[in-house]
Formats: sequence, C-alpha cells, structure tokens
Amino acid sequence: MAIRFLHVFDPDQDPRRMREVQRIFRSYYGTVYGDYAERIPDFLRRQAETGVRAILITAERPGGPVVGFALAFHYPDLNSTLLDFIVVDPTVRQRGIGGALYEALREHAERLGSRGLYLEVRPDDPELEPDPAIRRENRARIRFYERYGARIIAGTAYEQKRPERTQGEPYLIFDSLGKDRAPGRDEVRGMIHALLFRKYAYPEGDPYATSLVESVVEDPVSLQPPRSPGTTAPKAPEPREVLRPIKLLVPEQHVLHHVRERGYVERPARVDKILAALKALPGIEVMDVRPHGEEPIRAVHDPDFVEYLRRVCIKLPENEAVYPYVFPIRFPERKPVDEEVQAGYYCIDTFTPLTHNAYIAARAAVDCALTGADLVHAGERLVYAICRPPGHHAERRVYGGFCYFNNAAVAAHMLSADGPVAVLDIDFHHGNGTQDIFYERSDVLTVSIHGDPSYAYPYFAGFADEHGRGAGEGYNHNFPLPEDIADEPYLEVLGRALALITDFAPRWLILSVGLDIAKGDPTGAWAITPEGFERIGGMVASIGLPILAVQEGGYDTRVLGRNARHLVSGLQHAIYERRTEKRGIGDRG
Repeated sequence: MAIRFLHVFDPDQDPRRMREVQRIFRSYYGTVYGDYAERIPDFLRRQAETGVRAILITAERPGGPVVGFALAFHYPDLNSTLLDFIVVDPTVRQRGIGGALYEALREHAERLGSRGLYLEVRPDDPELEPDPAIRRENRARIRFYERYGARIIAGTAYEQKRPERTQGEPYLIFDSLGKDRAPGRDEVRGMIHALLFRKYAYPEGDPYATSLVESVVEDPVSLQPPRSPGTTAPKAPEPREVLRPIKLLVPEQHVLHHVRERGYVERPARVDKILAALKALPGIEVMDVRPHGEEPIRAVHDPDFVEYLRRVCIKLPENEAVYPYVFPIRFPERKPVDEEVQAGYYCIDTFTPLTHNAYIAARAAVDCALTGADLVHAGERLVYAICRPPGHHAERRVYGGFCYFNNAAVAAHMLSADGPVAVLDIDFHHGNGTQDIFYERSDVLTVSIHGDPSYAYPYFAGFADEHGRGAGEGYNHNFPLPEDIADEPYLEVLGRALALITDFAPRWLILSVGLDIAKGDPTGAWAITPEGFERIGGMVASIGLPILAVQEGGYDTRVLGRNARHLVSGLQHAIYERRTEKRGIGDRG
C-alpha cells in the first residue's frame, strides 16, 4: 500500500495529526520517556526561541491515519541533524515504514545542506549491556542503520559505563548522507555538546559532560567497521508508491481586492479556478498562510513607497478608487504634495487603482509567498503560492501592472540570506519589478522569457541587452520573443534559460508563473497549449532544485485551471521521476 510523507510545521494547524503522533509514541514507549509525547508540539512551536529546527515527518496512508513518524532536530550553528525517534504504530502490519521514514529524513537533511545525520543507539557490547536479548535487539537496530552507510563513532568516551550504572550509554552513530567521509573532531565535539548540554540539559561546565566532549581527540574521527560487512540497503519498492504532497497556499484576503469595472481582468475568479483545478490533483495539501509583518516588504521596497500605499489605501472609502493621472517623471526629486497626485509619482500606468482593500490584499499576497519561502527553506521540493494580486511588475519604489508589492522578489530576498536564488519568470509580460529590485545584485539571478517590449507591456524594460549593473552585471537575462510563439520555439528558449540557471547553481528556484502565455489569453499574443504547460513543468523540475511557484498573470478564466493543472502535473511527475534514481527504501519497520 502506498505511503506518503508529510512535513508537519505547525502543531496547531492540524491537531488531529499531532494527536496521532502522540498516540503512536505512547503506544510504543508507554511512560519510559515520561511526558515526551506531550512535549513534541512544543519542539515545533519553540523553534525561533531555541534556534533549533524541529523536523517532524509523518508517514500516512492516502486518506488514512498516521502510521509512523520521524522526529529530528537540525542545529543550524553546527549544520548537522540529530535523529531523535523513528516510531511506527505497533498495530500496523505493513513492513518498510521505518525504513521509508529514515530515507525521507535523510533526503530532508540533504536538502537542508546538513553535513551529516547523527543518532544514538543502545550498545550491543556485553560489557555495556549485560542482557543478551536486549543486545540482540540493539545489534539488529545498529545493522539497520549501517545499511544506509551510518557508522558508530569510535575512539571516544561517549558510550562509557558510568560507575553507578550497570549499562553503558548509547553509541553515537554518524550518517554521512552518502558523502563517504568521516566527520571532523570539532564537528563531533559540537554534536556531543549539543546532545549533553542542550538536549539532556547538563549544567554548563558539568565535569562528566565536559569530559565526554573533550574525549574526541582524533581529526578526522574514526568510525567502527559495520557489524555485517558487505551489507547494503534493501531493495526499494516502486518509487511511485511513495508520495510527497505538494504544498498549496492561497491568501484568504485576496477576495477583498475586487475592482468591479468593466474589462478589469484581474478578478478573484482567477484564484478560484486555479485552486479548484489543483485540488483535484493527487498529493496536494493546502496550507495556511502565516503573517510575516511589513519588515520583509520594506527590505525590498522603498519605505516611503510602502508607507504611501498603506496610508492612502486604508483611509479610502470602500467604494472609491485612486487612479494616477499626472506622472512627474521629468523631476522625480520633486514629489507632489497632494496624495492623489502622488499616485502618478509611485505608479507606472493608469490601470492599477488604489482602493481601500488593495494594501490589505497585497500584504496577504506577500505573506503567501513568504510562507512558501519558509516551506522550501525547510526542505519542501515544490510549493505553489497562488498570490493575488500578482507582483512582478512592482519595482522598488513604484507599483503597476495590477501589482503593488513584488511577492516573488520579497520571497527571493528572504531566501538569499541562506544561499543563492534564481528567479525564472515565464509570464507573457516582462517582470520589470523583479529585474529592477535585483539589477545590481549577484546573489539573485533573474531570468525572464516574455513578449518583446517593443509590442508588449511594460514597453520600457525587458530588452535583451539588459544584463545587470555593477555587482549584478551578468546576473540578469531577458529572452524577448515575437508574437505568435507556440510550444516548440518556446520550449527551445526555455532550455537555454534553464541552462543559465544550472550554471548559476542556486539553492532555490522561484518560478514566477504567468498563465497568460496560453492561447487566447486577453492580455497575451502566444499560443502555448495545455500539453506545452506540462512540458514546461517537466523541464523546470528536471534541473532538480526546490521550487517555489508564485502566481503572476493569466486572465482567461475558461482555461486557467486546466493550464495550471498541466503545469503542476509536469512539475510533479518530473520530481517523482528524479526519485527513481535515488537509492531504495528500507524494508525494516
């Protein structure tokens, strides 16, 4: 029977799943570990406070209950991960769940860039464990982890027997995550220190705990040979039996932003169509959007511009809108005094009105993208943020093109603090805002495939000779294309764009999704078919990066859902196909 994995980020978002995790822990361990089951939700809630990332991965049958879970902790300062528990429901007969969970955790640790995965296992040495039955159980557990290349750390006092005890302490095991290396002395000392002083709460300076840390003297540290030389990981089941749900995000406040003028195509129905179509796909999980405050927006957009939008929108009556009608572009240093006239100072066109709810909806759209960034940062492979209003036309200090804040750029900036980011914009219209924000930066690569600005909005940016400036020289690439583009020529250009991204070697990819490249879109001129969207998704996912898809344009509500479904289906299939190349999942529960 198929097993799918879900990463639990917020214990309060799904209390049923959390209760099942606690039930399984109690049914397996009883009261051996005291109130540990009750503490699991707090591990997730207190991550910001402790600085330690709790990782909870559940194994579930599709449409059924939780059948097992893995709980681990990633220490960012050590860049290492500690497995605390893998627990399978003792009433479940299906084999392989424990191994599947360990494999899922290994993959997650790899995506976090972890140097290694550590775990503790009770000893199988007669001098450390007098009970032969327990020794046999411990040895079987050690052999299981050794199948994945994990090895017991040798030459330390970590497992030594304390004078007042009849049993030795656990072995410390290191899994290099397939890198075939031994850990360094400082790396192991750091993990032992974290275990003793952070996990087990020894008082700082405790002589016994300090002696264990200082007992690590080799560099690199020696690893014991496996208990059964020559053993390998057991044969994997069919990879498609293991599903990793795709996370979907929708800002509820988007419905508040509704410009009811004839011909205004940026309507709430866009989100309804896309959401309904994607929820029909297998392996979709809709997540709650989390608020992130205004600070991430001000890190990307000019604070005066942000304050202007907030101030003007909030005080507008519900039934009024402000459109720009004077554009003081000749003397930008002289900002008009009148707030309504200032609309032209901060806007690039005449069809993006300010309304009472525009700021509220735009803030929620940014939160949607930032929640998606949180998820891919935590290890998710594919997250789709159906942001509305869109964002890629919003520059650092101006709005326009139905866009107020640049959702994709705010998310990219946040992720860039921990590694390089690439933004691939496939909207029919050039993302002038994203280009403007990152034009002088080398840590975010911007690549855009769009209608030539000689005939397509925004008309003033997106030409092929715009390559970046200063530190950003060479980190901006535009592919302006003529009218009447169909699947094959588009896909050829997409291949060239993906080659640039691959050479840049980013840690994450943000895909600005414009469904307005479809045949018949009222704002576009191309003819990309549903099959073309599926091939686009497959090509984008084939480069193997974690993807945050951020919704931009697409305005033909008759076909929006179908095209979004084909795009995500292509992304899904390519991600799962890449899993077939990975080493198999264990058969030991």
